[in-house]
Amino acid sequence: MSESLEARIKEVIVESLMLEDVSPEEIETDAPLFVEGLGLDSIDALELAVALHTEFGVRTKPDDERNREIFHSVKSLAEFIRTEQAKASAPASEQEAPAAPPEA
Repeated sequence: MSESLEARIKEVIVESLMLEDVSPEEIETDAPLFVEGLGLDSIDALELAVALHTEFGVRTKPDDERNREIFHSVKSLAEFIRTEQAKASAPASEQEAPAAPPEA
């Protein structure tokens, strides 16, 4: 991927939420996305979650207590995506090794 993950997330935010008055370059990586920052709301969060799943193959759960933390900023979204993609691409042996069969 030639562009940074953070830059692509900014593009996804602008495109998926149809933010006509905001360019990806104007979104600060560490700035809050909701309320005082970019001013997104809960409907935007749902649309963004779908867009992130489509673009990066990651899913959040509606009842996950970490959602506020995950969706806090572009930086926190990038960390979440990197972590989830690393889990998905880890060899099965690293994810959870099955119990060894008893020796005869």
